[in-house]
Amino acid sequence: MNTTFKYKLGLYEKSMPPEIGIHEKLKETRKAGFDFMELSIDETDEKLARLKWDREERRKVSHAIWESGVPIKTLCLSGNRKYPLGSESPAVRKRGMEIMEDAIQLAGDLGIRIIQIAGYDEYYAPSNSTTRTNFEKNLKEAVELASREGVILAFETMETDFLNTVSKAMEHIHRIDSPYLQIYPDIGNISNAALADGHSLTLDIAAGRGHMAAMHLKETLPGRYREIPYGTGHVNFQKTVGIVRELGVSLFVGEFWYTGSSNWREDLSRAADFLRTAIRNSTGEVI
Repeated sequence: MNTTFKYKLGLYEKSMPPEIGIHEKLKETRKAGFDFMELSIDETDEKLARLKWDREERRKVSHAIWESGVPIKTLCLSGNRKYPLGSESPAVRKRGMEIMEDAIQLAGDLGIRIIQIAGYDEYYAPSNSTTRTNFEKNLKEAVELASREGVILAFETMETDFLNTVSKAMEHIHRIDSPYLQIYPDIGNISNAALADGHSLTLDIAAGRGHMAAMHLKETLPGRYREIPYGTGHVNFQKTVGIVRELGVSLFVGEFWYTGSSNWREDLSRAADFLRTAIRNSTGEVI
């Protein structure tokens, strides 16, 4: 294996205080030692409103990207958790598809390459055969929309049984069979799933060969999925990054959350150091 590994490490937007603007967040991303920022469109009204930014608002974001020198390469679209594509409610499914279409257009306008989509057919209501059928139908339509903008939709592996492993995501990818549907797994979620189900994490990751667009680097503990500081959980970052590197993955995002700490800038820098050390130790010399 060549010991020289060139990669990009991004920062999840929600690791920073919500009250600061995107321009400032981009600058903080660079100061902390990350290469790019991942934009968040979650289920809150504030974040969903971004999908309706007018031409001038989009121009301002594009200007901030160029002025700061920090790109927004990826978009985490978790807004469909509230408006899932598989919902039994026609109104909810319609809203979910509107969110998906608007997110694809926003990504196209801002030069975002990858939209990480939530692997939920339903979240706040039970999953069943109807929700799974609805999800598959709307997923196919969403991929067709993305193909027209040249934007990749990539599954996030979630904390629910519907799509908590790479192997499960690959079942949908094989059925749709499009270059615009790939996988963007969450290292913490798939580590929890492997431990809970007793399957091999290495083999599960290997199932995504040729279809893995990026990886979320998030710390977890068994049964716990959020707000676990790096180095205090059970995720083996060094081993897992080494596996996905062999699969051709070189785009990573540190996913963690701002929780009100006044030392959040130091938290960002510590996270960058932790993740770059893990990547370096998994691959040898890193550039």
